Amino acid sequence: MTNPIFATRILAGKTALVTGATSGIGLGIARGLASAGANLLFGGFAKPEEVAALSAEFSTFGIKAVFSGSDMSKPAEIAAMAELAVTEFGGIDILVNNAGVQHVSPVEDFPPEKWDLILAINLSSAFHLSRLLFKGMKARQWGRIINIASAHGSVASPFKSAYVAAKHGVIGLTKTLALEGAEFGITANAVSPGYVLTPLVEKQIPDTMAARGLTRDQVIRDVLLHAQPTKQFVTVEQVAAACVFLSTGAAAQINGANLAMDGGWIAQ
Repeated sequence: MTNPIFATRILAGKTALVTGATSGIGLGIARGLASAGANLLFGGFAKPEEVAALSAEFSTFGIKAVFSGSDMSKPAEIAAMAELAVTEFGGIDILVNNAGVQHVSPVEDFPPEKWDLILAINLSSAFHLSRLLFKGMKARQWGRIINIASAHGSVASPFKSAYVAAKHGVIGLTKTLALEGAEFGITANAVSPGYVLTPLVEKQIPDTMAARGLTRDQVIRDVLLHAQPTKQFVTVEQVAAACVFLSTGAAAQINGANLAMDGGWIAQ
């Protein structure tokens, strides 16, 4: 299903790697980049039949799509993903570090193993893939690194210590990569969405309705979107459009930026 926003195939001839691309925001980004003409190495967790369906969908855009099931919490598997990129495509032009997990708990009860997992997937995986693919981008004198951060990369919420710490770290890593790549045609930018209505968020609504005795509309407006002045969810298509734009030549002088897509949340 081609998204007409990207029907110009402005990224034809480029190859993108998107982590966490089998659902939610990552899938939307993968679809956007593929429909803009970029070949695709997409990662995530999915059943074989789901991978086959996604590969078939991406192929309708006239691009080559390859799946990697590498676990983003394990450096050795991340290295295998980078090696696959070279084997299948000769390298990566556009890296979108999107993989992420969440756990909500008061800090005194926060399981240390959850802290380690969230930091590994949400932050360290971005470092490892950037490190492994940076040399190739330098050699080609062109590259785009896009790190999916969050409004929580700029502001905090209670009970999300690991997630907030990781997303703040992602923005710091982005700035450092931007400076190191600036003279080599490489840009690094962060995209920071507020709440996006993904299947993961959708599943939270009935539980919150029951726990708080609220209607669906009340949960959306007064709980999930309380901090977003527009009172509207960010859409995966909007995040994808931002990533496509940041991947183009038109964005060559946007470097080290944190693009907030949160309806005004962090402006308060």
